[in-house]
Amino acid sequence: MVTVATVAAAEPPPLADFFRRAAFVSMVMAPNGQAIAALTAGPSGRVGLAVIDLRDLSRTKNIATFGDADVLNVHWVNDERLVFNVTNRRLPYGEQIGSGLFAIDREGKEAVRRLVQREWDDVRQSTNIVDRSLLPNHALHSLLRDGSNDVILRRHTFSNARQPLGTSLLRLDTRTGVATNLSQGSPEHVFDWTLDARGVPRAVVTHWADKEALYWKAAPDQPWALIEEFEAYGAGAPNPMFVDASDTLYLIGRPGPQADTSALLRADMRTGKLAAQTVLALDGYDFTGQLIHDRQGKLLGVNYLSDARATHWFDTGLAQLQKQVDALLPDTNNRLDCGACESPARLLVSSSSDRLPVVYRLFDTKAGTLSDLAASRPWIKPQTMATRDMVRIPARDGLSIPVHVTRPPGVTGTASAAAPMVVLVHGGPYVRGGEWQWDGDSQFLASRGYVVIEPEFRGSTGFGEKLFRAGFKQWGLAMQDDIADATLWAIKQGYADAKRVCIAGASYGGYATLMGLIRYPELYRCGFEWVGVTDIDLMYSIQWSDFSAQWKEYGMPVMVGDRVKDAEQLAATSPLKLAARLKQPLLMAYGGEDRRVPIDHGLKMRDALRAHNKNVEWIDYPSEGHGWMLQANDIDFWGRVEKFLDRNLKNAP
Repeated sequence: MVTVATVAAAEPPPLADFFRRAAFVSMVMAPNGQAIAALTAGPSGRVGLAVIDLRDLSRTKNIATFGDADVLNVHWVNDERLVFNVTNRRLPYGEQIGSGLFAIDREGKEAVRRLVQREWDDVRQSTNIVDRSLLPNHALHSLLRDGSNDVILRRHTFSNARQPLGTSLLRLDTRTGVATNLSQGSPEHVFDWTLDARGVPRAVVTHWADKEALYWKAAPDQPWALIEEFEAYGAGAPNPMFVDASDTLYLIGRPGPQADTSALLRADMRTGKLAAQTVLALDGYDFTGQLIHDRQGKLLGVNYLSDARATHWFDTGLAQLQKQVDALLPDTNNRLDCGACESPARLLVSSSSDRLPVVYRLFDTKAGTLSDLAASRPWIKPQTMATRDMVRIPARDGLSIPVHVTRPPGVTGTASAAAPMVVLVHGGPYVRGGEWQWDGDSQFLASRGYVVIEPEFRGSTGFGEKLFRAGFKQWGLAMQDDIADATLWAIKQGYADAKRVCIAGASYGGYATLMGLIRYPELYRCGFEWVGVTDIDLMYSIQWSDFSAQWKEYGMPVMVGDRVKDAEQLAATSPLKLAARLKQPLLMAYGGEDRRVPIDHGLKMRDALRAHNKNVEWIDYPSEGHGWMLQANDIDFWGRVEKFLDRNLKNAP
């Protein structure tokens, strides 16, 4: 944890500092460790692609910058070639087009080659040049790093009603644009593909109706064989990750029927059976991470997430280098990027903490020294930021609930230091909400004097099967009680003033905000929510949502509630139908182009509240979707939140 002295600033940092886009978006080491690809905002504000030559820094140069687009992410195909996607950070969601896929050499001497089109209606001009670019239903799946110029693409297939039917794989030459189909003879409705080091598909997971299935291909010329079938909604099928040269399948799954958390497993598939052994398990956490392997496919280490991001190295040399870096930077999480990791002369180090956004450095493996490269958000001063920790508390039924706590300087847990508090509820809800890192939303609120708690209520993922399954059909019920129990815990700890608590959140978090105000009016003085669900039945019936028919028919009845069998419960936990009980001040914000929670959710709730609650503030951003793409809208929204909290929480009697 960071040990920077807590020095309270005379004036809090400007609101915009917390929501400005990063100056350095990302950095990625080349396979040979001789260059770094960096995404950085230039003088115009556009994010471009630069290559830092580590052999001669004077040769560093921008190789891809656009007047109407920003580079979104970048990957090394080999030591000389890169692929990247783009977006337009100056357009709201409703005006965005696809991100496409493009390729360029590291020297930037040749023109950018378009591999995947950004728009479906892209008109090809009459020309003698053959345009082999693919349609926008293609996306990058994985890298080969086999010395070729090839990458693996995933093609999405949809029905005439635009329902997802599955995916297939292509091997694409990034120089010629020639693509080879890798999916011949594969099962139907494949949504997850796992390859070996040669780029050959060896394991797939299918998903159709309420079933998932794992298939295995014993050799490239062998047919696919069904290994096992699973119930889709719940634990589901294990998640295959990689196949090494000895036909060992690495996958994520529960190591046994009694295990609560998933682990990184491996199975010798030469037996034709899924008899898996544990490679890495995390106490109290599901395994979430990525494998790190060399060009030959040998497993070197894994990045993973527990309370914070970390790396476990199986390679002893790399493990020793990690110890050296951590000794030099003891107060931060330090992620190492060594390219192909073959006797690396230097490492790209990404360091961060709860109070420090990512800082990039170079580590010289021979000299054992660090040198600074760039800070992602150099305007953030760690000494003015709040501390963030995760604790586990018992819910009223004894279930252990993780809670992230962000405390401004001076909030020590004594009644005299109790502060106003915002309970920030994550969306999903079947996702993990937070981790130990710098977070703009919670740090902004803390900078204005608010304690922020973020409960991982039942139904959240990442903390075991018991917590996850306990959330089935508990919208507005036990899930809501968990949030209330976390609120009461923070008050009891002396962190929060019981008379000055506000609940907030987006998407499902918006739903939980409304239900919290309705079910616990004595606990929450006010609420603010954005893009929140207001009626569960509307999630089933609205026709312009991006929810798939399959999720509505098979997933939602199991995890949220059956529209017919559970109609009474769904009505009793619908904020829209209970609007007359919501009396507290409320701020609501919605995007006019939202296809996840269409704006009708907000409009219906706003109209239902107008008759009896005169303290409802409404914001809509007509061209935004499920959240705000434009920095200006982010700043506008949180500026309104600040004024709302000033009126209804900070200065409340």
